[in-house]
Order: sequence, then structure tokens, then C-alpha cells
Amino acid sequence: MSDIPRRSLSRTARLVGLPLGHAGRAAVGLGRRVGGAPAEAVAAELQARTAERLFAVLGELKGGAMKFGQALSVMEAAMPEELAGPYRATLTKLQEAAPPMPVARVHAILADQLGPRWRTSKFESFEDRPVAAASIGQVHRAVWRDGRDVAVKVQYPGAGAALLSDINQLSRVARVAGAWIPGIAMGPILDEVRARMSEELDYSLEAKNQRVFARAFRDDEDVFVPDVLAQSPQVIVSEWVSGRPLSEVIASGTPTERDEAATLYLEFLLRGPNRARLLHADPHPGNFRIMPDGRLGVLDFGAVNRLPDGMPSTTGELITHTLAGDAAGLGAVLRRDGFIRPGIEVSDEALLGYLSTFVEPLEHEEFTFSRSWLRAVSATIQDPRREEFMVGLRFNLPPEFMLIHRVWLGSIGVLCQVGGTVPMRELVFAHVPGIDESAIPPAR
Repeated sequence: MSDIPRRSLSRTARLVGLPLGHAGRAAVGLGRRVGGAPAEAVAAELQARTAERLFAVLGELKGGAMKFGQALSVMEAAMPEELAGPYRATLTKLQEAAPPMPVARVHAILADQLGPRWRTSKFESFEDRPVAAASIGQVHRAVWRDGRDVAVKVQYPGAGAALLSDINQLSRVARVAGAWIPGIAMGPILDEVRARMSEELDYSLEAKNQRVFARAFRDDEDVFVPDVLAQSPQVIVSEWVSGRPLSEVIASGTPTERDEAATLYLEFLLRGPNRARLLHADPHPGNFRIMPDGRLGVLDFGAVNRLPDGMPSTTGELITHTLAGDAAGLGAVLRRDGFIRPGIEVSDEALLGYLSTFVEPLEHEEFTFSRSWLRAVSATIQDPRREEFMVGLRFNLPPEFMLIHRVWLGSIGVLCQVGGTVPMRELVFAHVPGIDESAIPPAR
């Protein structure tokens, strides 16, 4: 593979082949069952093979397909347990790695972006084998000319064309693609990927975002953001971040490690809008490390939400009214700020019942996030027989809250994978503006 497969016909065939391949394997499974194989064994083999095919295709295509797979990996905690198992390990791979570019291609890009003598003029050493490969670029470890360990992020050739092609094609096959991973609403994920892809391709903008975060969290006791040392349209060189990937904590962390990692992760996302006036908008575990000194190392700043005034105080008002059981106050804020559009009929009490489902973690001094809790919440709001389902259909997300909402959902999904116990109430009350603690009942 010299670069990302770009021809629309070629990429479309591979993407469409995912649901068709699942159907074919299902037919094979049916044949084996007729031949006497146990149903459970056939189903398990079918899901395992489908998961491997999903990783292979999305990983090879990279671009929007890879980004889509990473977004799905964040929300696997919401999947029913009997379906999640075969896909969990495969989706976790999409958080950390994908098939790399050939070495010659990497060298050619670096020569073009950093100059023909890039290896000797910029670096003391450079590792040709990438340490990570993701949706639009891969990362190499190197030693900068001043002796510092650095990460060299190289963008795949053709990433822009591939992103546009993938998003368009994935949108077309989304209805059939429900067979890939049942229980996940793919439409909203695709919409958000499409909206952010142009920014993530702009490495100059990403470097600017990273520098803002690095300044805001310099010398912080809990968070480390690496400085950017050099940049070009297709390459970013920044300080190396050592440590244990959050995905490893998810896979094998002790209870104490899970608690500490979950608390660091959540507090960083809450602090960003106040400290940097930016919200880190790519919450999947591959972007975070637990460093040897206990700090949270943060990577990848291509997707951010610019919040010049910090987190909107509306968020705190909604939390206050919901926790206080103030249906009238909640309804007034939702209608005032466009969450319920004019002419939409829904009672304040129904709105309170719907949002109360989501604020349970704030009713306690500490809360343990888990896959089972997230599945219960998901089942409540997605059951057409329940009032919450109909209320959810009446909600409207104002544009200024769209990305905040996506990041919040994604981060909750990650917290439920980590499975840690966090002082949720204390952290949210400390960092979200607009909360009136005097109006909120004591914790349970």
C-alpha cells in the first residue's frame, strides 16, 4: 500500500463488502447449523470473523472509515454484552493501531515537508517503524536535534480525498451496516465525523490547538500536554509522551488504577474549556496515557471545540433544575435556548423525567461507571414503548451544543469502559459554570 486507496469505486466496494460479507458468513453459519454444529458456537465464530474483517477493512482504508471505526470503539460499552464481546478487542485495536505506510513513502513525505536532509538536520535518530497508526496519520518515535525524545506525526497521502469518499459512501450504506455492530446509531456519528474532518486534515491548525493546550496546562500537577517543536502541512513534531495507554487500563487495570485514570480523564475534559477555552473533542482512549509520574498525557488536538467564553452556563442551569426536580425551570431553559423548538408539544414533567435518566451519576458523592449502567440508560431511551423514547424525539440540539453533546456522550462511553469510581459530583460542580449548589438536594 503506497498510500490510502483513493479510487471511489475501489473504496466503495470494500465498504459495501462489509455488510455483504457479514450476510455471506451468516449464510455459511446457517449451513453449518443444518449440518449439526451448535448454534452458539456458529454465532460466536461468525461474530469473531466479522469483527476481524471489520478491523482489516477499516484499518486498511484509513481515512473516514478508520475514523468511523474509532468513534464506534468509544461507544462499544453501550452494546449488549452478548454482542460486545467479539467486537471489543477488535474495536480497541482501532484506538491504537492500523496497518502502516511503507518506509519509503514515509521518507518521501518527510523529505518533502522537512527538507531533503531531514534525517541529519532535524533528528539525532528516527525510527522507521511507526509506534501508532490511526485514521489520517501515523506516528514515529525519534530524537530531536536537541536530544529530546519526540513524536513525529505523518499524514497519509490522499487523506483528504479518502475522508470525503468514505463519509459519502458510509452514509449510503449506513442502513445496511447495522449488521456490523448492532445497537449503535451510526447516523449521528457519521454527521460529526463529516463536520470535523476538514479541521483534522489541517496540521497547522492542529499544531496551533496543541500549543494553546500546552500553554494552559504547563507545569500542571495532573495533566501533561506536549509542546510542538516543528510543523508543516503534513507533519507535526512534538514532545514524546511516555506512559501506559488508557486502552491498557481498560483491558487490565486494577481497581485503583481504574479509579485514578477515570478521574484524571474526566477532570481534564472538564477543565479544558476554563483553562484553554477549548474542549478536547476526540475522547477515544488512544489519545490518553497514564504517565510514570501519575499525570495524564494528552495527545491529538485535531478536533477541538472553541469555547471563547468557556463552557456555556446553560449546561449548569440544566443540571441544577434536573437535580432539583424543578420541571418548570428546566422546561423554561430548554425552550429559551432552543433545545425544544417553538410549536413542539411536550410537558415539563416529561422533560424532567427524560433528563433525570442522565444525571444519576451526579446524585452521589462518588459514582462507578460501568457497561451495565450505560446499557440500562441506552435501553431506557431507545425503547419505543417508553415515554423517554418519544420525549427524546422532540429534542433539538442547537449548533453550539452539538459537539459538546458528542464529546460528553463519547467520554461517558470511555468512562464506562474504564469502569472507575470517580467523585463525579465534586468535579462537575467545580468546573461547570451555571450550577446553583444551594438549589440542589444533598447527595444520596
